Amino acid sequence: MTRVPIGIGFSPCPNDTFMFHALVHGLVEVPRVRFEPWLADIEELNRRAAGDDALPVTKLSAFAALHGAARYAIAPAGAALGRGVGPLVVVRQAGRRPDRLAELAGRRVAIPGRRTTAHLLLRCFAGADWEPVEMRFDRILGAVACGEVDAGLVIHESRFTYAGFGLERLADLGELWEAQSGLPLPLGVIGIDRGLPATLRRAITQGIASSVRYAQACPDESRSYVRAHAQELADDVCARHIALYVNESSAELGAEGRAALEALAAKARAFGLAPPGPPLFADDRSG
Repeated sequence: MTRVPIGIGFSPCPNDTFMFHALVHGLVEVPRVRFEPWLADIEELNRRAAGDDALPVTKLSAFAALHGAARYAIAPAGAALGRGVGPLVVVRQAGRRPDRLAELAGRRVAIPGRRTTAHLLLRCFAGADWEPVEMRFDRILGAVACGEVDAGLVIHESRFTYAGFGLERLADLGELWEAQSGLPLPLGVIGIDRGLPATLRRAITQGIASSVRYAQACPDESRSYVRAHAQELADDVCARHIALYVNESSAELGAEGRAALEALAAKARAFGLAPPGPPLFADDRSG
């Protein structure tokens, strides 16, 4: 049977390689589809999704998904969403440093990308009077430690390693979001091109959900694939990363996950940071 090649983008971070290992290695069945993976940093995925060579299926920051809603519907599987998963603002332990978010005004703050959910949250909770300095997420801790910037907005495994750079936490933006909304924080989602047939969108979503469940049931099978893309991370950091970002919402967003994404969209639009758009989730039942 001929299989249609479908490009799928996700990051080399342990949570993504763990979740998508079974999908891209043919360990779960998606009729008529052959997935072709493209791995890149989350902000690079965000940028590609906004360009002319956009992938039909891709991981996106939740903030980027709001800007790309005309092209992509959010799949109810493959998301990074939960409690206690939020981006951190970190600073040096000594010297002239901000002691609260309001003191970021006039300071240089390293961010992992303008379309990341982390950047959206910092704009919402700290205003816009600070200077964003874009860089890859894995450069931020070093930039803060050496004084290149005054503070850093950290995501991914940097949540676990910042203390080793002589840094301390100024704020946990996830905690602020949860206290204000009462909902889990949506960080990343899977976007599926709205132009694909509804039956194919459903099959892809089911395949992603099956891949997540396969990884959770057989965690050792993805270990070498995870390690191959996380060579600089210790095994315990990989394990903590996966445990933090892969949960039941990764296999199925559910009502609370959908409500969290709708709430994030409403907040971004209220601050003038995201345009209005179509419903975030495509209704595939008519397909």
